[in-house]
Amino acid sequence: MAEFTHFNESGRARMVDVSAKDSTERAATAQATVFLQPETLEKIQRGKIAKGDVLSVAQVAGVMGAKKTPDLIPMCHPILLTSVDISFKEEPQP
Repeated sequence: MAEFTHFNESGRARMVDVSAKDSTERAATAQATVFLQPETLEKIQRGKIAKGDVLSVAQVAGVMGAKKTPDLIPMCHPILLTSVDISFKEEPQP
């Protein structure tokens, strides 16, 4: 399994040593599509969800998820995040 860097000679998982790598600028983009019933979307838009501001909670959860990526994805190295931006866009259902 020499072609896979996250496996040792015995085929066991390992975290790759990146200590000799130069620091580089990186960017990542993630996207999701959430389908809602029209009534639900209207309630969100009007701020009528009993548990509060759904989009604000989603933004905070997205930032928290980005910060916890090394804890959630196996073999992911913790790297410095300089910014996280969560935005929403409404599109008509197909």
